[in-house]
Formats: sequence, C-alpha cells, structure tokens
Amino acid sequence: MAKLFESIGKLGLALAVGGGVVNSALFNVDAGHRAVIFDRFRGVQDAVVGEGTHFLIPWVQKPIIFDCRSRPRNVPVITGSKDLQNVNITLRILFRPVTNQLPRIFTSIGEDYDERVLPSITTEVLKAVVARFDAGELITQRELVSRQVSEDLMERASTFGLILDDVSLTHLTFGKEFTEAVEMKQVAQQEAERARFVVEKAEQQKQAAIISAEGDSQAALLIANSLMDAGDGLVELRKLEAAEDIAFQLSRARNVTYLPSGQGTLLQLPQ
Repeated sequence: MAKLFESIGKLGLALAVGGGVVNSALFNVDAGHRAVIFDRFRGVQDAVVGEGTHFLIPWVQKPIIFDCRSRPRNVPVITGSKDLQNVNITLRILFRPVTNQLPRIFTSIGEDYDERVLPSITTEVLKAVVARFDAGELITQRELVSRQVSEDLMERASTFGLILDDVSLTHLTFGKEFTEAVEMKQVAQQEAERARFVVEKAEQQKQAAIISAEGDSQAALLIANSLMDAGDGLVELRKLEAAEDIAFQLSRARNVTYLPSGQGTLLQLPQ
C-alpha cells in the first residue's frame, strides 16, 4: 500500500512538473494583437506571431505582445504663426503600428514607441506647417491647415512604421494679446457698421425731405394755378368749408354756447 501511494505521489509530481513545463511553453495572443519573439541566442525573430495560442521554448524564448488596434492620442503643442503670434494647438491622432514592421519597431524604438515617436514628430510637423500661415489664416483656412498637417504627419510617421488612421485639429487658441486685438477689431467693425447705418439713415431722411419739399412745391404751384383760373372763388369756398368745420366742432362741445349775431338780448347784455 505504501508503495502504491509512493507511486501515485511520483506520478502526481511528474504530472505537475510536466504541466508546468507545458504551460510555460504556451502563450496566447489576443484579438487585435500581435507578438514578436525574442530568442536569448538569436535575438528578435523576424516572424510576427498572429492571434491564438502558440508554443515557445521556455526560458530561451520570450513573447512581446503589441496592440495593433487603432488607439487615440492627444498631443498639445505651443508654436508660432507666420506673423509671430503664439498659437496653442491640440492634435488628436488615431495610430497603429505596421504589423510586418513590429520586429524593427521593437528593436530600434521599443515597446513604448508611441511615447517616443508621436510627441516629437507631431511637434516638428505642426511647427513647420503653422509657420506658413498668419494667425488670421489659421482661422479662415483651418481645413487647409488640417489637411497639410495630416499629410505631412502621415508621411513622417510612416518612416517609423506607424499608420495614422486619422489626424484632426481639436483645439486652436491664440495668445492674450492677439485675442484682445481681435476683440478690439470686432468692436471697431461694429462701430463702423453703426456709423454707416447712421449716414444711410440721414441720407434717406434727406431724400425724403427733398421729395416732400418737391411735393409741397408742386401742390403750391397747382393751388396758384387754380387761383389764377378761378379767381377768389376757391379761397372763399375754402373759408366756408373751414367755418363749417369749426361750427360743427363747437356745436358738439358742452361748455360752448353759440350766440348768433344780433341776439345778445337773450343774455341781457348792455347795448
């Protein structure tokens, strides 16, 4: 019985050791990842290992896992425009490594390639592109600036084995002095527009006064011609119409008493 237990113990130990060896000889590559094998005797292997479970030689070989999915990164840069204005720009980049260049990336740059490469090349490209534009052009031609930055940065990143899926300007501000100058310019433009409106209004009023004066002159001329044709009859007619209107208005007033001429005796007034 003791020998049986001893045999079982040896078998269990052998299985445990064998399981440990087998487990150390296996490694997994998750979806969207790739692996580079480092061999202690031959160095970094040229072959790139894809997704799934793979074998390696324990202690001799070591897998280095790389995430090959697109990842975002924001890079803030302070630079100067063509007219020497300070510009604060934040660039958002979606990047991923070129799969077949992973051994070269690991050998020449390292696992933290994004930390070592992206900030430096982004700063270099942004400063070169922004220096071609004035501060005003950076605002009015933002699409052109973004396209040139994207093209230059993609070309620069390709030399390091990186693919940029998207490059966009997410933040663009200027220094305090330029911002104050822009605000003052806007105020001046508003005041100029207000002054132009006042001038146009005065011109319109002038034209209206001229038209009104011409109308009055024409009316006076017509009246004068009518008087010449009809004599004083037209004047007398207008007097009668005015007197009739005054009498009508007075007759409706409660505190006014109308006394015909020659009947003052009704109030016993002295003659």
